[in-house]
Amino acid sequence: MATLLSCFSLIVFAFGSLVRLRFAKSSVTADLCFATHTLRSSVTGVALANPEYEAGGSLWHSMSDEELLRRASAVPRAVESRRKAKVAFMFLTRGGIPFRVLWERFFRGHDGLFSVYIHASPDGEEEPPEDSVFYRRRIPSKPVEWGRPSMLDAERRLLANALLDASNERFVLLSESCIPLFDFPTVYDYLIGSALSFVSSFDDPRKAGRGRYSRRMHPTVTSAEWRKGSQWFEVQRGLAVGIVSDRRYYPVFREHCRPPCYVDEHYLPTVVAKLAPGLNANRSVTWVDWSRGGSHPATYKRRDVSLRLMFARKFEASALGRLLLIADAAKRWNWH
Repeated sequence: MATLLSCFSLIVFAFGSLVRLRFAKSSVTADLCFATHTLRSSVTGVALANPEYEAGGSLWHSMSDEELLRRASAVPRAVESRRKAKVAFMFLTRGGIPFRVLWERFFRGHDGLFSVYIHASPDGEEEPPEDSVFYRRRIPSKPVEWGRPSMLDAERRLLANALLDASNERFVLLSESCIPLFDFPTVYDYLIGSALSFVSSFDDPRKAGRGRYSRRMHPTVTSAEWRKGSQWFEVQRGLAVGIVSDRRYYPVFREHCRPPCYVDEHYLPTVVAKLAPGLNANRSVTWVDWSRGGSHPATYKRRDVSLRLMFARKFEASALGRLLLIADAAKRWNWH
């Protein structure tokens, strides 16, 4: 069974438990942000949230990346107590959402508790139906190359757009190959109830870890501070503001971390470990299976789908039919 479980990349929201979990909401301190002396925004005042963002309207706008990041850097670092906190689900995709039907079941009946954002190829698929939670949720996007700084640019672009909704408290990065296997209330309660962010960060002594460090990053980032981790993160609002506000570390990574250094595997793990280690659970929400070797994690097909899964990636679109059958059978998920 252990071998079977290791064949799946899992996004684990409840420490591997299959029972439904309820968590009391933790108090969020004012320290849930990067150190202000290094990442303070130069923008004065607070950008007003776009009403359409909060009402679920179109996310399209004409702002440049610079203007977008400037506005997002100036938003409040915590959700006001009068607002109902939401979880922002940010999809970094190469095209459409092949598991759209499964996600729509996951979100159904929970309006007002989540937001959806899609960064897709500019020449991506057509708009989904108007009754879909993905309708008009694509943000202005740019081409992304695997392993290149453009990948990190896309992640920051997603975070910045999501921060413009003043009700978004938690921010989850997902791909088009991710699927939800816990019900929405379990995921929501776990994330909103946590005072920590979930960013994998570790010191990898191998060539694929420390071997990617460039001395040209010194002294901004030293070799002792260099970290590696999963691309797939989940962060609290204050930390998200810190990421889009960064003007010190991001340029160094963009300039000196290029293949075989993959910036999406090193930037956030290094910066979070350097500036906010006490605010991080130091684990990703994604448990990726690299046991098959290569530059990408295992991809799972129809024959790999079973009831042993929780919240997983990386799946091919061919698995959708069987996944829907499992979702129908799993009444404990309360997916109607």
